[in-house]
Amino acid sequence: SLFDSPAEWYLKARQSVQRFAVSQFETFFFSFCCRYVVHSYNFFLFPSTFGATDPEFTFSASSVQFLSHYGFDYNKFLKDGIPYMNELQEKSLRQYLVAGSWKACSVLDRDSMKKAIDEVTSWIAGAEEEETMILRDLRGFQMFEVQLVLRRALQNVWTQPLGDNEVMVKKVSPQHRRLLENSPRDSCQEELILRSARGFTNLFQALVKAKKPLVGHNMLMDLLHLHDKFYKPLPESYEAFKRNIHSLFPVLIDTKSVTKSVWKSHPFPRVYNLLEVYEVLCSSDLNPTDPTCPVIVLASGCSRYAEKSSPHEAGYDAFLCGSGKILLNTSQILVLEHNHSFPALGTAEADPSFSEYLSALVKCLNQVHFTRGGVSSINFSGVDVPCRRPPLLVVRVQGWQGLNERHIYHELKTLCRFHVKRLSENQFILQSNKFKHTRLALRNYKDHPHLQISLYRHWRHSPHVSCLLR
Repeated sequence: SLFDSPAEWYLKARQSVQRFAVSQFETFFFSFCCRYVVHSYNFFLFPSTFGATDPEFTFSASSVQFLSHYGFDYNKFLKDGIPYMNELQEKSLRQYLVAGSWKACSVLDRDSMKKAIDEVTSWIAGAEEEETMILRDLRGFQMFEVQLVLRRALQNVWTQPLGDNEVMVKKVSPQHRRLLENSPRDSCQEELILRSARGFTNLFQALVKAKKPLVGHNMLMDLLHLHDKFYKPLPESYEAFKRNIHSLFPVLIDTKSVTKSVWKSHPFPRVYNLLEVYEVLCSSDLNPTDPTCPVIVLASGCSRYAEKSSPHEAGYDAFLCGSGKILLNTSQILVLEHNHSFPALGTAEADPSFSEYLSALVKCLNQVHFTRGGVSSINFSGVDVPCRRPPLLVVRVQGWQGLNERHIYHELKTLCRFHVKRLSENQFILQSNKFKHTRLALRNYKDHPHLQISLYRHWRHSPHVSCLLR
């Protein structure tokens, strides 16, 4: 809501993020040798369900329809998604492993466990030492769970994984068992289990350690999910969230903020979503034959995004955002502008380096786009700029029965856009993020027969104050 400050928005968004899971994550990397070679990767993710770890998350029907429309592969998400967990979940899992109090949460895992135990107990009664049997059709963490349960229940067996879905069970003597338990090659060591359960979080931690610039487009919600799903549950404090993100990723580049800064000084068409921005930068007359313009190619094995668009697929969006025209070409424009070479793009003396691009983007670094609360961006490396909002307006309804917030919104939307909140039975508050919309509403509804719009004055219009003054 436009009524919210960044801190107020964060508290609401925090509750939403905690209810949803991350289904896809994209990464892209540059290598440079005379040209930018893009390596783009798309990961399907699914929360870890291991032992007592059984996260719950919400599906939004409209989001499911949206992703289905754009070809999202729900089978990959649900069946083959890479697990992930945050530090709190990892700590809980570690405690379960140390305590040895193992418990399978899902019915599927319990059934697989029961089947495996029945097979082994039937076999072991007549087996000789060093004899083996194979458990088949295990999947994912069942490979670990079955081994941990069997080892705990039967002191004369040892287990070892074979491939991706089979476990070998061997009957051994107690002495041999003790030797195997102390072997560094034991596949059920605590750290190996935790590394497997962390799954994609291992890559997240590698990205954090690398301290490379993190690039996104309109990336604020992405940052909340990164923090909550791969690092720690989101803190209650908005400022603590900002500090944590800045510690994890000291350099953030939001291409929404970058393109807005370019839009202010150059007459390119105004567009809003990622694909539209990309298409404008591809089609605009930016003198692509100029020798200083960045040459961008996809690496071998990543070429499908050049051959076919895949909007709203995480890997494709990453390609558009960072490795396509958006980051590099807007940076190029800013470099040339800094060198007083725009629009004559052919006058630069040498190919700009990536460090020069970062220097040109310095005003945009760590400024993540934000459209509400009277600020255009959130500063992750310092204090946010003070909110500068247009004044609130109040609508007084006369002779028009049954109006609600939606009716008021639709009445005004042909002229300008407002967020509407009911104040009393016949009064509504209007909030816009544009001063010109406020002026338009005051001017055009000056003599309206049913809607009287004026500046909101707390002492005059607040129902709470009115009650006290009566």
